[in-house]
Amino acid sequence: MQGQSQQQAYDRGITIFSPDGRLYQVEYAREAVKRGTASIGIRAEDGVVLAVDKRIRSPLMERSSVEKIHKADDHVGIASAGHVADARQLIDFARRRAQVNQLRYEEPIDVESLTKEITDHIQQYTQVGGARPFGVALIIGGINKHGEPRLFETDPSGTPYEWKALAVGADRGDIREYLEEHYHEDIDLDGAVGLALRSLGSVNESGLRPEGVGLATVDVETEQFRMLTDEEVEEYLVDLDLLASEDDDPDEADETDDEE
Repeated sequence: MQGQSQQQAYDRGITIFSPDGRLYQVEYAREAVKRGTASIGIRAEDGVVLAVDKRIRSPLMERSSVEKIHKADDHVGIASAGHVADARQLIDFARRRAQVNQLRYEEPIDVESLTKEITDHIQQYTQVGGARPFGVALIIGGINKHGEPRLFETDPSGTPYEWKALAVGADRGDIREYLEEHYHEDIDLDGAVGLALRSLGSVNESGLRPEGVGLATVDVETEQFRMLTDEEVEEYLVDLDLLASEDDDPDEADETDDEE
């Protein structure tokens, strides 16, 4: 009984390490990320692509209210997986830091610098009693001041990782295997869009619908974040033979109401 009570103490306190050096609340936050629908980031030679699975749970829900891709600055986009409310707080923080940098230095914030400011903020919530970690992972993609595409992931522990291509959320392992098999260094932006959609399609056997997919790009030439329209997404899905038939019912998301 005494051992169980000690285990519960490590389990409940975010500031208490277990004897084997683990923070259980951070690990639980990672599990919350896995319950969110998938988000994908791919770095191409001439830009970055963000793609998300934004399945709608009911035809009565307004599609515009399901936000998984966000514009942080003109040259930076962010995709999320996990608790939507936590993601919104971090994205608001990222937008403020981007504006502060613009006002202070009169130049856009570097993608890596923005990522590290976000992860520093996340890490503080693993040290403060009376708080909990953010139950969300972010994919941050954009163009740096040297005109180079960069792609980063934030973890609930507050650790930043840089990637060539990655997935977070549900089916992360299967999607990553697909990316590892099909990604190549010299892929262009259009090819990266196709790869992102094929990766989502590899874990959606019934196909994809334009309204159930979010796509955004930031290209090197314009250094501008751009969301693709449903019509553009549908064109890609038709070309890739990934468009779900009208007879198929869309898959129901298995997340709780505050997770996407």
